[in-house]
Amino acid sequence: MRDLRSECPIAIVQAAPIMFNKDACVEKVLRYLDECADHGAELVVFPELFIPCYPFGLTFGFRVGSRDQGGREDWKKYYDNSILAEGPEMRRIVNKAMERQIYVSVGYSEREALNGTLYNSNMMIAPDGTAMNHRKLKPTGSERVVWGDADRDYFPVMETPWGPMGNLICWESYMPLARVALYQKGITLYISPNTNDNPEWQHTIRHIAIEGHCYLVNCNMFFTREMYPEDLNARDEIAKLPDIACRGGSSVIDPFGHPITETLWDMEGVIYAVLDMQKVPASRMEFDACGHYSRPDVLKLSVDEQ
Repeated sequence: MRDLRSECPIAIVQAAPIMFNKDACVEKVLRYLDECADHGAELVVFPELFIPCYPFGLTFGFRVGSRDQGGREDWKKYYDNSILAEGPEMRRIVNKAMERQIYVSVGYSEREALNGTLYNSNMMIAPDGTAMNHRKLKPTGSERVVWGDADRDYFPVMETPWGPMGNLICWESYMPLARVALYQKGITLYISPNTNDNPEWQHTIRHIAIEGHCYLVNCNMFFTREMYPEDLNARDEIAKLPDIACRGGSSVIDPFGHPITETLWDMEGVIYAVLDMQKVPASRMEFDACGHYSRPDVLKLSVDEQ
């Protein structure tokens, strides 16, 4: 394991997207990047699908044999506010990362340039402008009617001064082999952009931090029922949502499974922390999942990234 810079100043942005509005979401990302950089952060993490939002509670009229025109119109609005991985909206974020000399992780709904499919994606950006995209391997449950399975960009890992950084989106982290695919690449920073505000998830993130002996950066969003646009057709569905549709619960867990920050609930906010990266190699003395505690003669994982 190569030497790591001792400290990683990080900012975890638990914020509300401007729902179904890609331009306003990008502007909010840029404002937060400036704010976080001004506070000394060198790595800034945003939630899953921050651009243009996680459309919690909406069915888009998807039912067997359905020809629901209102749902189709709402889906098209979401499609129109999804962005290209190499489009002008993402270029603005890349340029800001270069301007402020920071690393960035941001979740977004990716529109494929050559077909009509959307992907639940996350972009990691380096201060030199390098951008590495990850598409969610398998959308969860009814998400599958909105986003497609990843067809590339499976397990990118970015080299940082604090070691290799990778990400899995939301319930991808419940896929044991997907986690191992990242562990095999030696990650020290495991970014988890998600929309999980349930209590079980708080146990999951501690387990993964211990299992991978890495820092687990848990970044959720906060949004309310009132934030949905008034012009959506799904007003009946929105009316059934709780006042707070997503409570947040963001935090950072260290390689021993201990929270090192507050867990932020029921509000927008930024969590600032300085990660002691020397905890990563120290934690692997007794257990190194893909090192001395592995049995490659018995167990092997083959990953096809083509």
